[in-house]
Amino acid sequence: MKIFLYYIGKAKDPHANALAADYVKRTSHYCAITMAEIRPERVDLWEKHPTARKILLDPAGKTLDSPHFSRIIGDAGMHGHDLVFLIGGHDGLPPGWRTRADTLLSLSAMTMPHELARAVLAEQIYRGFAILNSHPYVR
Repeated sequence: MKIFLYYIGKAKDPHANALAADYVKRTSHYCAITMAEIRPERVDLWEKHPTARKILLDPAGKTLDSPHFSRIIGDAGMHGHDLVFLIGGHDGLPPGWRTRADTLLSLSAMTMPHELARAVLAEQIYRGFAILNSHPYVR
């Protein structure tokens, strides 16, 4: 299983970048994970990752607690599926991508900067692996 954490828009805040990168590094002990900016006009996630489960972050998506989120990770690992996460840019997700997503996920009912959302998502991915592996981080 591989995880791809994509985001639209430049990552400018060095503190948010460092926090997200730290959780990506921690997660890399459990599986291969990549975090990168994409430009939707140049990348088609469905062509690039045809068999991966695409989870797009959207304010109208469903909210999950950490144990339920960890089940998504666990199921993907058990079935050998890659996971693709996408955080939209300032204008949200590209037109037509919502309807093609396997899951629409909301991190919170509150609005947050996209860079902070990236750090929160990276932390939750790490937390998901920690839950699945009974790591003391989740205490």
